[in-house]
Amino acid sequence: MAEPDQYFLGYRTAEQHRLQRQAAEMADDSAWLFDQIGIAAGQSVVEVGCGPQGCLELLAERVTASGRVIGVERSQDAVAMACQFVAGRELMNVEVRHGDGGETGLPRAAFDAVTARLVLVNVPEPEQIVREAIALTRPGGTVAFHEAIWPMIIDPPLAAWDRLFEIMRSYAELNGIDLFIGRRLPRLLRNAGLREVQTRGLVHVYSVGQSGRTLALDFTENLSDRITEQALVSREELTDLKTLLRQHIDDPDTYVTSCLLVQAWGRKAQ
Repeated sequence: MAEPDQYFLGYRTAEQHRLQRQAAEMADDSAWLFDQIGIAAGQSVVEVGCGPQGCLELLAERVTASGRVIGVERSQDAVAMACQFVAGRELMNVEVRHGDGGETGLPRAAFDAVTARLVLVNVPEPEQIVREAIALTRPGGTVAFHEAIWPMIIDPPLAAWDRLFEIMRSYAELNGIDLFIGRRLPRLLRNAGLREVQTRGLVHVYSVGQSGRTLALDFTENLSDRITEQALVSREELTDLKTLLRQHIDDPDTYVTSCLLVQAWGRKAQ
């Protein structure tokens, strides 16, 4: 029996491969964040929701052999892929554990930094993950999140995409998902007690061939069964909408940007 899952985008194999491509495309943004917060040799770091790859290698490079990285992931398939990735890259300072980001089971106040990328936008009760991240962090340590404010921008505008996002938003609301979590991320961190909260906003333009360009279509594919099961759209209409969206983004003259991405980080009180 498949594991019950609250993760917005599900765990199908295609989604795991998309996350691997995403790790490569977002590496520079994450590297900037880790340099900004000062992850350094000898530190211990947790990545919540690392998926099949996440930021594990970036973090391992920064903490060096004298440090330690733990990736926590709730999908057994993603854990297996992450372990394979870690072994293939010979990241001896990285451990991947199966667990829930809101209740990791890791020791309290034991890590120099805790981070997560595009996790809160995919789960209900994001405050629980923020609280857990802070609980894991030692006094004076850093908590850093990288989140999103949907939707993506497509130009020329496309009615089919507007309709698909309306459906996705309805599904998200019915299931306790906040697709706009990025706009309240700094407030979440401050309200949870972090100090010196800082932010950075990012938008990317996707050309033909970049995986980010098909993100809206990938997300729709991931959600297809669930949104039809919840009677938010008929299969016939959904098929037509996906066809129109694919044709539009396949046109090199179509301009596609990411949603607004927000990085926010702060320090736990001493």
